[in-house]
Formats: sequence, C-alpha cells, structure tokens
Amino acid sequence: MNALRVALIASARHPINEPFAGGLEAHTWGLAHALTGRGHEVELFAAPGSDPALEARELPVRRVVLSSAARSDASMPSTTWMEEHHAYLGLMLDLARDGEHRFDVVHNNSLHYLPVAMASALRVPVITTLHTPPTPWLESAIQSHDACPVLFTAVSQFTASAWRPMVPEALVVRNGIDTDFWTPGPGGPDLVWSGRMVPEKGPHLAIRAARAAGVSLKLAGPVSDERYFEEEVVPLLEDGVQYVGHLDRKELAELLGTAAAALVTPSWDEPYGLVVAEALACGTPVCGFDRGALAEILTPECGLLAPPGDVAALAELIPRAMRLDRRAARRRAELFCSLQHTADAYTTLYERVTR
Repeated sequence: MNALRVALIASARHPINEPFAGGLEAHTWGLAHALTGRGHEVELFAAPGSDPALEARELPVRRVVLSSAARSDASMPSTTWMEEHHAYLGLMLDLARDGEHRFDVVHNNSLHYLPVAMASALRVPVITTLHTPPTPWLESAIQSHDACPVLFTAVSQFTASAWRPMVPEALVVRNGIDTDFWTPGPGGPDLVWSGRMVPEKGPHLAIRAARAAGVSLKLAGPVSDERYFEEEVVPLLEDGVQYVGHLDRKELAELLGTAAAALVTPSWDEPYGLVVAEALACGTPVCGFDRGALAEILTPECGLLAPPGDVAALAELIPRAMRLDRRAARRRAELFCSLQHTADAYTTLYERVTR
C-alpha cells in the first residue's frame, strides 16, 4: 500500500478537538488519526482550536469586510453564514490553484456545499461523505454540474437511500469508533444518555422514559441549544435524573461503561448514530427509538427499539434492555462499528480513485 496525500476538509464551525461538539467532529478526528496511523499524509482543514496533534490547518476564515450598503441589503445572511461561506470559498480556490501538487485526493467531510459546487475546478479526485439527510444547498451544488465529478459516500444504508434520487450510487462507508479506546465496562444500575442537547436528539424524551421505568438516568453532552436545554431539560433534572456535563472521551467512556443501558431518543431520522456505536463498544446495550439508521446498527441481542416518539413503549423496553448480554453488545461493535473498518474502506476508495 502506497502512502497517499489526503486533504481532509472538516467543519469550519467547530474545532476538531475534545470535548467534541458532536458526532461529525468526533468522526473526523478519529478518521484523521486512523489514516495517519496507516502511513498516509493527512492535511486536515478545520476550524481554529483543532487538535494540535493532527497538525490541522485552519480553514481560511477571512473576516469579510462588507459595505454598509451590502449589509443593509435584503439578501444579507447572518455574519456566521458569510464567514463560513468565505472560508470554504478561500479553501477551494487555494486547492484549485495548487492542489494537484500537494494532494492525491480531497475528502470533503464537511456539510458545506462549496466543496461539491467547486469540485470541477480541482485537478484531483474529490470524495464527499453524506452525513445528513438531503439539504437544499447540497442538492443545488450537485445539480450545478451536468455530471457531478464528486464520488459520494454515505454513512449508512438509510442515508444512501434518502439521497438516492439525487445521488443514485453513493457508496456506504459507515462511521466507526476506536474499539481499542472504547472498551467494555462493568455496567451498573443506571441508564445513560449522551449527545448534543438539542430537540432533534430528544433528551427530554429519554428523561420521561427513564422516569416511567423507574430507573435513574445520567445525561452527558454539549448544550448546543441553550433555550431548549433551559426550558425542556433543566426542569426535569430531579428525582434520579442528572446532567453530568460535556465530557471528554475518557470521561464519557467511563460513564457509558458503568451504565446498565444507553437510551437513544432521536426526534429526527438519525443518519448513523455514533453514540450507539460508542455505547456498544463499552458493552452497554441500547434502548431507543426506531428512527433512521439505528436499526442497521442494532441486533436484538444488543439493542431494542420502540416506535418513534413512543415514550411509553420505550419505558416498557428498558428493563429488558438492561438485561441484554454486555458481551453481545461488545461483539457487535467490534464486527460492525470499528474505525479500522472505516479507515480500511476509505483507504481502498482513495487508492481506487487515484489509479
């Protein structure tokens, strides 16, 4: 296997560093480390504050100096939107100028549309991973080409199916987690919930289900929507329900490993569900809502799923989930959720497109 020079484009909004803002940032961090460990030269383009060990290059977030006339125009978007747009525009122009001399392949692991819209300006292959359901900006970027030159991957069969009308041949390369780091724990009496504190992740539903089942619950994750957290979650933090904060990987692995089961309660169609993989790797069975890709990851031996949004049904499943075999959960993570499998798949793909 020859070492490849990989430009890995990450989020301009959140640094690729612990504690991670979400699953996308955690996945990008893990993938960069795994590829580097295989001998590839990975240059990560990411937000300021990213992990120094990755030698990340900050995306060129140049402050846009706009005239008062432009700012007062009815089409003026938010300042954050403009800065992010400007960052990716600058990056893609830089790659168009000299990318072929520096890289063998460009892997767009961001959610932004410009790496797709401007892919034809580059002289190296461009791969884009689809991490979300279809978005209008990305669909527009794909249609900006008569024949889009980008090779697409999707993080699950569910996500690939959602994109099929626009991207009929997306390859499924599932996200993975480092099973050497996320190791089995002894379990314990409590339930655990982890993820971003936002409505679409449904932590308030997890609290209601745990309370209905009569089991204590610990929640961990960044407060990404402060208003939602204060209005919908904080009032429920009593009677055995505790928010333990935004944890780094080591702290989160310990929390997951000492739980009886992990609740996963999406209120949207989860494209993959990295928190499921992390829990399974720690030997912790999962109990959640059957939305998005969760059913692809879980088997009856390691997880139980209730109808979407049905808190009462979820509460009824919790005692059964707590009795599932922790060894089966760990085996599922090793076979289906390993970062090694993810890195192997991308290495094979990089080699294919650069021949």
